[in-house]
Order: sequence, then structure tokens, then C-alpha cells
Amino acid sequence: MITTSLLAAAAAPSGGASFFIQTIPLVLVFVIFYMLLIRPQQKRMKQHQQMVSTLKRGDTVVLSSGVIGKVSKVDDAEVAVDIAPSVSVKVVKSMISEVRNRTEPAAANDAKS
Repeated sequence: MITTSLLAAAAAPSGGASFFIQTIPLVLVFVIFYMLLIRPQQKRMKQHQQMVSTLKRGDTVVLSSGVIGKVSKVDDAEVAVDIAPSVSVKVVKSMISEVRNRTEPAAANDAKS
């Protein structure tokens, strides 16, 4: 009986090493969670913010409700979207889920004749 407990005590890691060994799986789970969930979500959020910040008049957009319209006016936090002839709706910029057709900027006439 004494020899068994001595062998178990000799095989058990010390207090510091035991804590380190127990935290390794927790750290690995957090790293995997970060790589698979948090990082891609941050990337999508950054792309959405860039898309919303580059909105301009004439862009065709899809709202989060599924309504498709054309941007008629852009403010700091809101956008006026024409969804039917003579029907304009003010929408918060963050509710725009997709920009379908971007209008091309007018070509500059810098060439002198």
C-alpha cells in the first residue's frame, strides 16, 4: 500500500507544472475559437463599414429587409433610398446589406486640346 502511494506521488507533476498542463487545452480552445469565429466576423464588419462609407448617389442597394432601391441622397448617418417612382425612404446606413451596382465616377477632362 505504501509503495503504490509513493509511486503515485512520484509520478504526479508539481503544482506549477500541473497548472500549466491544465491550462493548455483552455488556451487552445480559445485560439481555435478566435481563428474560426471572432476574426472572420471582424473582417466582415470592416468590409461592411468600408462599403457603407463609400456609398454615393446613384448606387443600387439592398436593405436588410430585402428592399432594393437607388440611393438619392447620402448624409452622415442616413441615406435616402428611392424604392419606387416618387417614393423615397430614409434608411440608417448600417441597415444597407449590399451594394449591387456602383456608379462609375465621371471621367476627368484633364486633357488639353
